[in-house]
Amino acid sequence: MMFVYQHNTHNNFMWQVKMSVPYNAWYGHLKNLATSPWYIAALISWGIALFEYLLQVPANRIGYTELSLGQLKILQEVITLSVFVPFAVLYMNQPLKLDYLYAALCLMGAVYFIFRT
Repeated sequence: MMFVYQHNTHNNFMWQVKMSVPYNAWYGHLKNLATSPWYIAALISWGIALFEYLLQVPANRIGYTELSLGQLKILQEVITLSVFVPFAVLYMNQPLKLDYLYAALCLMGAVYFIFRT
């Protein structure tokens, strides 16, 4: 069964930016601020996260006009994995694992089931 999703370009852009920003807040401090006190990393991460939330709230509101709550969540997870893997491998110098492929295949199943109706 095929599904068709017509997306709003403005919303798609906001989702892409929203999902790209948090990795520096969540994980970038492990590399960039490793020698700084934890509270400095926390303050910088919170500042980055605030910017993320300023994008997340409007993106979710726009997305919710076209998608169900479950569809929004699965879309978020797909974008998260597609941004996280390059971030982990290229920026954090983590090894590329076959587990990322397995996770992507599981998400493909989730996309199929959540968008088929």
